[in-house]
Amino acid sequence: MKASCYAIYKGDTFIDLGTLKELGDKLGIKPTTVYFYSTPTYKKRIKGPENQRLIVIKIGDAYES
Repeated sequence: MKASCYAIYKGDTFIDLGTLKELGDKLGIKPTTVYFYSTPTYKKRIKGPENQRLIVIKIGDAYES
């Protein structure tokens, strides 16, 4: 099964790399929330210090077994 791979950052600090489910499990949030963090809508809405913002970037496709 093919799944997209994402990288998550807090500000400029790399946190982790994985699928939406893997990142959601690590952060204790739903995979749909992780996906929302990668959207232009989220980027328009975020406020606060840049070094405290969670940013998710799709980096490609990975294969799950």
